[in-house]
Amino acid sequence: MGQGEVLTPEKQAERLKEDGNSYYKKERFAAAIDAYTEAIALCPNVPVYWTNRAVCHRRRNNWKKVEEDCRTAIKLDPNAVKAHYMLGLALLQREEYAEGVRALERAMELETGANPTGKNMVEEIWQELAKSKYILWEKTSTQRSWELQSLKEACENALREKYFLDDHQSEGFLDETAAACNAQQLDDLDKVFKKAGEDDVPSEVPDYLCCKISLDIFRDPVITPSGVTYERGVILDHLQKVGRFDPITRAPLEPSQLIPNLAIKEAVQSYLQKHGWAYRTD
Repeated sequence: MGQGEVLTPEKQAERLKEDGNSYYKKERFAAAIDAYTEAIALCPNVPVYWTNRAVCHRRRNNWKKVEEDCRTAIKLDPNAVKAHYMLGLALLQREEYAEGVRALERAMELETGANPTGKNMVEEIWQELAKSKYILWEKTSTQRSWELQSLKEACENALREKYFLDDHQSEGFLDETAAACNAQQLDDLDKVFKKAGEDDVPSEVPDYLCCKISLDIFRDPVITPSGVTYERGVILDHLQKVGRFDPITRAPLEPSQLIPNLAIKEAVQSYLQKHGWAYRTD
């Protein structure tokens, strides 16, 4: 800075942000928070200052402050990925699962495909979203299981009572056909309730919904010119570390040639809505 030069509030704020970034890298979170706070005082309408400060609060486990800063950042920029992501984490900390999941889903929606040829936050967001979705599924699955079991027992009791009343009215002379019919009805009832609970029984995720390299269910699927679908982050890692070729067809492949596979993405979302157990990541 030249002698006598006067910095505008915007430039002062940017310098304070850089100071905050430097403090953060040295894990001096209190100092970083102070620097970002000064930047906010000068330019309160810059969302990145709020999200940067929220990151520091997160490192200090001050989730209330994380939530406050992220909500402000989102008001300033509804498409702020990190703000939605950290807001989701803060809400999950106080077990506000439904709202927390919505925030993480919004972050995932914004981040998917945001950086087509480079690293993004998709996997980090997915891990937190999947854990939360699995917790929600466990709760609803347990409730559904209890309700189905109660209904099944009520239906079984009703069938048995009907058979008993019919037998009593016939003074114990019901033939074997009636007994067999009652047994068949009970067996059919059992099959109906097993079918009703099938979606909550973990099984294998179909291969076409999984990346051929990682074998994990897709988060951000992309298709190559050869027609093979991979998880974006996984294939980009292969192209960077192994070579610029399709690992299955061996055809030359550049990051710019990867195209989002929207059909598979929709199929995955539909499958997960029906089979919440598939969110389990361990």
